Amino acid sequence: MFNDRLRFFILLFSVIIPVLCCRGQVQTNMEPVLIKTDSVQWQLYEKGQATYYSSRTHGRMMASGERYDKNGLFCAHKKLPFGTKIRVVNKKNGKEVIVVVKDRGPFAKGRVIDLSNKAAEKVDMLRDGVVPVELWIEKELAEDRD
Repeated sequence: MFNDRLRFFILLFSVIIPVLCCRGQVQTNMEPVLIKTDSVQWQLYEKGQATYYSSRTHGRMMASGERYDKNGLFCAHKKLPFGTKIRVVNKKNGKEVIVVVKDRGPFAKGRVIDLSNKAAEKVDMLRDGVVPVELWIEKELAEDRD
């Protein structure tokens, strides 16, 4: 009986508590996962939380030099080069959208991407405000040499 309780507490403190404490954190060094669609290969790049731009930023200048258009399909990312295509998947409902990096941010801890209002609408996150997402980067396929 004492050994069963001891095993339970060891399991609790070594597995369950660390898993619960680490939920919602950004994962960056993951095993590459590839998905092929038509002539595009998508590689899993990052997981984390997504937010979207305020409607009040419409018309303001972005880091790329373009003006923010709330009806465009683009995003802000901290590191990826401007022009990079990203497939954003809302993990709550499975909806996805393809956006282009045109700005820098977000700068809040745990956030990996800011979406334009139109992109946020397409993944159905306007009501939630912050949702868990996966970011997939577009990679062109090399021609088969078989």
